[in-house]
Amino acid sequence: MIVTDIVELDKKRSKIYINGEFSFVLYKGELRDYDIKAGHELSDSNYQEIMDVVLPKRCKLRAMNLLQKKDYTEKQLRDKLSEGLYPREITDDAIHYVKAYHYLDDERYARDYITYHMSVRSRNRIIQDLSGKGISKDIFMPIVEELYVEEDSDIELEQIRKLLIKKQYDPEQTDFKGKQKIIAFLMRKGFQMSDIRRAMDVYDD
Repeated sequence: MIVTDIVELDKKRSKIYINGEFSFVLYKGELRDYDIKAGHELSDSNYQEIMDVVLPKRCKLRAMNLLQKKDYTEKQLRDKLSEGLYPREITDDAIHYVKAYHYLDDERYARDYITYHMSVRSRNRIIQDLSGKGISKDIFMPIVEELYVEEDSDIELEQIRKLLIKKQYDPEQTDFKGKQKIIAFLMRKGFQMSDIRRAMDVYDD
C-alpha cells in the first residue's frame, strides 16, 4: 500500500491517505516512528499495528477522558470521537469498551436527566431534550412513565403556577393580549394547553 498524500490537520497531527483514500490521523512523531512519507510504501505490519494497536488505544483513552469530564449519551460521545477522524470500526470498539464497564450508559443518563429536570421542566420538554440527545424512546419512555407515576400527578401544574408567579401574572390586571403571550411562553416550554388552562383557572380562584 502506498502513502499517496499527507495533509496537515493541525500543528501536531496529519491526515494520511493510502492508495488515494483517507485512512487515519497520526501525530507527527508517529510519522517518523513508522517512516511514513508521501509516495512511499507503508508495510502491512506497520499498517496493522497502527489500526490494531495505536488508534484503538488512543480512541479508548479519548473516550475515557471525555467521560471523566462530563456524562455523555452514546450519540454525543460518537460525535465527539468523530472529530478525531477515527475509522468507524475503531470508534465502535471504543464505544463497546466504555459501555462494557458502564462508563457509558444511556439508561442511567436518561434517569439522571429526568430526575434532575422534572421539577423545573415539562414532561414534553424533557422528552424532546432526550430525543435530541440521541437516546432511543425505547430506553427513556419507560423511565419517564415510572418517575412521573411516582411523583405528584399535579407536578406540571405546580411548575406552571411558579412560572405564572415569575411572569407576574395577575388574572385581574392582565389583559387578553397579555394572557395570550403568557400562554405562548408556557407552550414553548412544552406544557399542554389543558394544563395551562387548569393552572390559570386555579390561579384565578
